[in-house]
Amino acid sequence: MIAVIVAGGSGTRLWPLSTPEYPKHLLNVIDDTSLLQNAYSRAKRLSDKIYVITEISHAHHVKEQLPDLPNSAFVIEPARRNTSGCMLAALHHVQGLHDHDEAMAILWADHCIRDAEGFAQSFKIAGRASEKHGRVTLVGIEPTYPSTGFGYIHKAAAVAEDEFVIYNVEGFKEKPELETAQKFFQSGEYLWNGGYLVGTVNAFTKAMETYCPQLWNDYQSLVATSNDDEYKNVYLGFESIALDYRFNELVKDLLVVPAAFDWMDLGSFGDLHKAVISDKQGNYAKGNCVELEEVESSYIYNQDNKPVVVIGMDNVVVVNTKDGLLVARKDIAQKVGEVSKRIQKKEK
Repeated sequence: MIAVIVAGGSGTRLWPLSTPEYPKHLLNVIDDTSLLQNAYSRAKRLSDKIYVITEISHAHHVKEQLPDLPNSAFVIEPARRNTSGCMLAALHHVQGLHDHDEAMAILWADHCIRDAEGFAQSFKIAGRASEKHGRVTLVGIEPTYPSTGFGYIHKAAAVAEDEFVIYNVEGFKEKPELETAQKFFQSGEYLWNGGYLVGTVNAFTKAMETYCPQLWNDYQSLVATSNDDEYKNVYLGFESIALDYRFNELVKDLLVVPAAFDWMDLGSFGDLHKAVISDKQGNYAKGNCVELEEVESSYIYNQDNKPVVVIGMDNVVVVNTKDGLLVARKDIAQKVGEVSKRIQKKEK
């Protein structure tokens, strides 16, 4: 199996800890290693053929964090073109180096996963399924609650294998309202869409040619380039659009493997607070000169030398860095992404 780690991102959802020049996958927000380094450790359980897709603005930081990898293992985007661009870059790179019938796993650098063994097992099953059936195979996440913040994969008929069961994909559902999410959760027919794809080069190209004409044309244009300048010009011409809309929702013969591992997408400070160890009052406090008085269920992080004091608050996020100060209610902290984008526009 070939492992491709997508290490992109615009650094908006965990601002000001995360910035466009230093996105969240580079941060040590869970333990003493970054999310990217943790993703690399998991990828090593799958393969010794590991590649990293990253964007030019922070590629040097990515390389610094993964010193074991040679320069040839890094695929540098000349500019962000969302997850559909990342998939095309990965396929273009892999198709010139490896057997087109060997499974390739597309992984994400900013997820929190503790069960590395279960992670490896799930992706190996997906890899075998893709190689056997010649179809792109997803790894879907077993829901633990009726989330309104994730998209869903609707399972269809099961495809029995010798030691495991995989499913055909009926379709995809966008982030639902609570009542719908509760129905999805109770039915047992739905998985969270974590964005994981596994497939051979032949499976991916067949799916694009059959179901995704725009993506197929873009891919052919990329493969036809003969030097770096041509590659850059073609890549910059791609529309920036998510893989879900350009590939997943269009392909009619996808398979899915239910994940056998824990999973958390750190899409907000609320998610991040759940992933770290808090004290008896439910507080997580990190950094220099942090003082709390009558505070509960809060996330406090100070990267500055000036003291940060929080008194008589609960359910809040307070983050102080050289790039900005955030004070927010934790339950609506997902709005940080929208606000940080407005700040970026003003700074240009």
